Amino acid sequence: MDMQLSGKRALVTGSSSGLGEAMVKMFAAEGAAVVVHGRDRARTEAVAGAIVSAGGRADVAIGDLADDAGAEAVIRQALAGGDIDILVNNAGHYHHLDWHSATPANWEETYQINVVSAVRMIRGLVPAMVGRGFGRVIQIGGGLASQPIPMQPDYEASLAARHNLAVSLARRLKDTGVTSNVVSPGAILVPAVRDLLEKIAPAHGWGDRWEDIESGCVKEMVPNDIGRLGRPDEIAAAVIYLSSHHAGYISGATLRVDGGTIRSAF
Repeated sequence: MDMQLSGKRALVTGSSSGLGEAMVKMFAAEGAAVVVHGRDRARTEAVAGAIVSAGGRADVAIGDLADDAGAEAVIRQALAGGDIDILVNNAGHYHHLDWHSATPANWEETYQINVVSAVRMIRGLVPAMVGRGFGRVIQIGGGLASQPIPMQPDYEASLAARHNLAVSLARRLKDTGVTSNVVSPGAILVPAVRDLLEKIAPAHGWGDRWEDIESGCVKEMVPNDIGRLGRPDEIAAAVIYLSSHHAGYISGATLRVDGGTIRSAF
């Protein structure tokens, strides 16, 4: 299927590693020009360099989105290479804290990074999309927004805010040609997750083979209908679809890519 992304330009925040890296590489493979964003210049430029080496088009934007000055600098760098047609607010952060250990300062930090940073990017880039009559805005959310657990309450609340703002934005963008939606990943196998699971596997009795570790993790920690963790490219593919011409009739929606972790009919 032709996603008709040739000639479009996409900015994915937090794309110097993990899910964001998978997204920018898939955008580039589909013919879109990309802006790779990160706080670490070396890692960000390495991802952009790999895209260019593979025949794609990539610019970089370096900066911290957690304050106004940093976000404005990222927006300036992104726009220096051309208009932004697609904004994916992927950058995020969480503490391994619970209700006893997460202080109000932790909550505020999480909210700034996970919510207000997205607002900064939307305010800086979406008005021009509206002026051109086309745009795609995608928030990377998560199932913990609707089915929270006792741990990481600050993170879960910030995910819920991301989902909520995406729907509010969709209503505001009515009849503009710009859409706003959410991709909601489940547990995804990125390098940091694999490292963590291999470290804790002995304590859980999951064995030494990766296949057994993954199976044990899914059964005990993140049960789903597929029986494995998701892969970064599966999230990237959902983002690509919502960014494409084919998703023009989708507005204010949440596309769950979680193997059925979230048990809800609606």
